[in-house]
Amino acid sequence: MTSPDNHAAAPGAPALKARSADAAAGLKNLHQLIQLRWIAVVGQLFTIEVAHYVLHLPLPLREMLMVVGCLALYNAISFLRWRTGHGVRNAELFLALLVDVAVLTVQLHLSGGTSNPFVFLYLLQVTLSAALLRTVHIWAMVLITTACFALLAHLSVPLRLPPDFARGLGSPYVLGLLVCFVLNAGLVVVFMSRIGHNLRQRDARLAAIRQRAAEEEHIVRMGLLASGAAHELGTPLATMAVILGDWRRDPALATHPALQEDVAEMQRQLQRCKTIVSGILMSAGETRGEASAQTTVCQFLDSLAREWQATRPVGQFSYDNRFGQDTPMVSDVTLQQMVFNVLDNARDASPHWVGLVAERDQDLLRITVTDDGPGFAAATLSQFGKPYQSSKGRPGGGLGLFLAMNVARTLGGSVQAHNRPGGGAQVTITLPLAAIALQEPPQHHGQR
Repeated sequence: MTSPDNHAAAPGAPALKARSADAAAGLKNLHQLIQLRWIAVVGQLFTIEVAHYVLHLPLPLREMLMVVGCLALYNAISFLRWRTGHGVRNAELFLALLVDVAVLTVQLHLSGGTSNPFVFLYLLQVTLSAALLRTVHIWAMVLITTACFALLAHLSVPLRLPPDFARGLGSPYVLGLLVCFVLNAGLVVVFMSRIGHNLRQRDARLAAIRQRAAEEEHIVRMGLLASGAAHELGTPLATMAVILGDWRRDPALATHPALQEDVAEMQRQLQRCKTIVSGILMSAGETRGEASAQTTVCQFLDSLAREWQATRPVGQFSYDNRFGQDTPMVSDVTLQQMVFNVLDNARDASPHWVGLVAERDQDLLRITVTDDGPGFAAATLSQFGKPYQSSKGRPGGGLGLFLAMNVARTLGGSVQAHNRPGGGAQVTITLPLAAIALQEPPQHHGQR
């Protein structure tokens, strides 16, 4: 397992994950812009054809169609860029929107400038910028579109399309305004909702990253505290072991079998305490793979079940190993302690019966722990796996499941909990076998 030192050695990991979440959201938003640009290509072709052949407006068709062709070529390149899957930064989205503004400006310049009713499509670019870009880029886009509007008013030749507002929708200019409004409104609703969804996904991912970073920091602190406590407990436990050994050999006590039995039980419990302390020190000071044991999945599960049943008072313990064909694996104390934490929680809720079932699901190891207790409260289930979320009402409760959740997540697995329909609770640990499987050493030919 990852040690506290490993966590401390990578303080920039949350920042890297946050940048990755930003880049992933940018990739999705770039795809939205590509889709919008294809609509713009088709819309421009349709509008040019209607203006030239239906309204008989004198337009530089060759130049305008060349601009549409350039836009389509740029969009094809953008699509290839999107297919690479590399993250998209804010500046890249800004440059993509600038290309759209430039194309719109050229087309408006060739078709009447500010007298063209589609001049209000600049608002769509500003709206997209407000949704996608940072503040400095948003205001830059506002200034750029304003400057383009001013240049069109100064340099362009007005379109021979009189407003003729008195005719209402019979006026081509008013009809163009209506089409421009519908385009703006429809595209804003459709694409802004999609972009908003992408941004909400990014925010949720960033929130999960921050939560994970806080939990990992909490684990580091607990590991340091546990390590310090284990060191402090070493001396009194050693002293007690010496005293109990002297009592066991004391001739005066040898004639009292009941006392001898009590001393033997105290020695067994003391040995268990020393084993726990050693496990804490090993987990706090060694990474996974060091001081690990080579075994098989079935042997590990059987040994785990025997040890837990032997060291915990429980009315009835039901163990069912359904794993099937055995597989070599590497086990360590952390894996065992993860399952012990879940079993201990089940025993606390249901002292008379605890069930443990282990099975294989393709490339996964699934360990299911059940009990006949009152089950989880709704509030506990909603905060499952978070520290200090316990219904036991004692200080420090809830850390067992929290640690089990983080160990499983480190291995690429998960821990899930729900209440059983007939009463009691069920906690399922799922681990990928690849994370615990024994790696075969590479074969080096020619070695002696």
